[in-house]
Amino acid sequence: MKKNIYIWTLAIILTFASAIYQRLTGPTHPQIAQINFNGKLYKQKFIRSHGGNDNAVIQINLPEHANLNLILYYKLFPGNFEWKKTQMEFKNGKWQAQLPHLPPAGKYQYYIKVLNGNIPIYTNSTSPVTIRFKGAVPTWILIIHVLFMFTAMLFSNATGFMVLFKHSKQKQYAILTLILLFIGGMIMGPIVQKFAFDEFWTGIPKGWDLTDNKTLVAFIAWVIAVAGNWKKKHPAFILTAAVITLIIFAIPHSMFGSTLDPQTGKVTQGIILGAFAYRTGIKTLEQNTKNKTK
Repeated sequence: MKKNIYIWTLAIILTFASAIYQRLTGPTHPQIAQINFNGKLYKQKFIRSHGGNDNAVIQINLPEHANLNLILYYKLFPGNFEWKKTQMEFKNGKWQAQLPHLPPAGKYQYYIKVLNGNIPIYTNSTSPVTIRFKGAVPTWILIIHVLFMFTAMLFSNATGFMVLFKHSKQKQYAILTLILLFIGGMIMGPIVQKFAFDEFWTGIPKGWDLTDNKTLVAFIAWVIAVAGNWKKKHPAFILTAAVITLIIFAIPHSMFGSTLDPQTGKVTQGIILGAFAYRTGIKTLEQNTKNKTK
C-alpha cells in the first residue's frame, strides 16, 4: 500500500512539473514583458499563437492617456519583408491593434513602440515576437487529445517508478501506457494537426515536425518495452522507455513546427524560439532610449 502511494505521488509530481515546464518554455506561450509608465510597471503578454479565421488582436495593458501614442509594427516571416505599421487604439480598457489573418502555419514578426508625447518609453524592436496562425481546433477534440497525452505521461512516469520500487504490475501498466500513447499521440494527435495545419502527419518520413517525431519516438520506445516484457521480465526496457518519454516530452511543442513560406506558399518545418525567446524584463526610460527604434 505504501509502495503504491510513493509511486503515484512521485509520478503525479513529476508529471505536473514537466507539464508546467513544457508550457512555460514552449514557443506558443506568450512572451512576457513590463512597461514602466509614470513610475508604475504594467505587465504585458505578447501572444505567439492565434487560432481561427479572424485577425489576431494584439493588446497592450496601459491606461488611456492623452500623451500616449502606441504603434504596432509587423512583417511576414520568414523572409526579408518590409515592416508595416498600424496605430493602436484604446478599446475596452486596453490598447489594441490587429494583425491581418494568415493561412494555417503563416507567421508574422511584430513589435510595438510606445511614445509618451515625443519621448519613446518602450520598444521591443530588438527582439520582435514571432506569432504563428493556425486553424481552429474543436474544443472537444483538443480536450480528448490533452487528457490522453497527460494520462499517458502520468502512467509512463508511474511505470518507471514501478521498476525502481520493484512493483509486480510493471508489465500491465506498460501496456496501459502504450495504449494511452497510441490513442492520444498517434490517433488524436494527427487529428488535431489536421484541424490546425491541414496535415495529419508532418513527422518522419514526411517531415521534421518535432512534436510528431517525439511522439513517434516515445511510442516506439513503449512498443519495445511491451514486446521485451511480453514473455520474460526485462524491467530495463520499461525504465528506458519511461526515461525517454520524460526527456522528449520536456521538449516544448512546436520548436520545429509547421511554417508557411510566404514566398512559395508551401508549408515546411521551421524553428520557433521557445525558452530563448521567453523574456521577462523591465524596460525603463533610460534602457529604451538606447534602443534603435523605427
